[in-house]
Order: sequence, then C-alpha cells, then structure tokens
Amino acid sequence: MTETYAAEDKTMPAVCYALYLIAFATGVTAIVGLVIAYAQRQTAGPTNASHYTFLIRTFWIGLLLMIAGGVIFGVGAILSVILIGFPIMGLAWLVWAGASVWYGVRCVVGLTYLSRGEAYPRPYAVLA
Repeated sequence: MTETYAAEDKTMPAVCYALYLIAFATGVTAIVGLVIAYAQRQTAGPTNASHYTFLIRTFWIGLLLMIAGGVIFGVGAILSVILIGFPIMGLAWLVWAGASVWYGVRCVVGLTYLSRGEAYPRPYAVLA
C-alpha cells in the first residue's frame, strides 16, 4: 500500500504549497495555486488528492478569515469617529495576524507531510 503512495509525483502539490507561501509577498499567487489544486484533484492519487483537498480548504477558510477581519476593520473605521472604533480596528489586526499564522502553519505542515510522501491525515480539519 505504501508503494502506491511513493509512486505519486509530488511536484504539483509542492508547487501549490510554494504558491500559497509566496502569496505572503505577492497576495495573488495563492489563486493560481487554488486553480491548480482544483484542476489536479480529480486525476490525483489518494495521497495527492488529500493534499489538494487540504490546499483548497486552506484557501477558502483563509479567505473567509481575511474577509471577517476586513468587516471588523470597516466597522471599527466607522466607529472611530466616536473613538470606540480604534480598539475594534486593533481586533481586526489581531484577526488578520492570527489568520496569517494559521495559513502559514497549515502550508508548512502540509508541505512536511508531502515531503515524507504521506497523505495529509485530516484534510477536512480546520486546525492544522
């Protein structure tokens, strides 16, 4: 059974993980990684399919967290007129920082499993 996993090419999932991590600097390469993950998931073996599922979920959950931070920031910006908005905007920064750490950890953990030739054990889990 492990022979099947070792025979899978790890190049494309590794490219997706790299694009996700490069997105910290560019912001847009994660979208390219998402498109690749969607395109490759149907034809991938069980090991790579678990990584693609994990990558797809990482993108969408991360996007939702960033949008939530944006909404919190927007509310804080509006309420900053009466000074209560500044702590709310600080909360938005904490949400963004937490989401960024969560995203980075998920990418590194997934890349670690991929480098070992293992399927991601819980691709539908929210926490890494």
